[in-house]
Amino acid sequence: MPFINSKISVKITPDQEKKLKEKLGQAISIIPGKSESWLMTGFEDGYHLYFKGDNSKPMAFVEVMVFGGPNKDAFKKLTAKITEIFGQVLSIAPDNIYVKYTPADDWGWNGSNF
Repeated sequence: MPFINSKISVKITPDQEKKLKEKLGQAISIIPGKSESWLMTGFEDGYHLYFKGDNSKPMAFVEVMVFGGPNKDAFKKLTAKITEIFGQVLSIAPDNIYVKYTPADDWGWNGSNF
């Protein structure tokens, strides 16, 4: 039940969105028990982001929400992979990408909670 929401300062093409979705779908399996079959993704492009008071460079804020407790080792590996993906697909420098993790004990789907 992961959800990856990306706020991206640049506009993305449908092809770039598809590539991001596919690569994030593969990457989520870094977290034990997670897979693309339950992954939901969202992309907010053209988002007004400022980092260090500046908005002149492409940047992204990526939030990964997962059902269950934190797995710091997996999160560390996933951060590296997300950074790589956004660099490859959108040419965003690693030092202009924040990745935030939000584990959740309560997660609802299909009218009830897990």
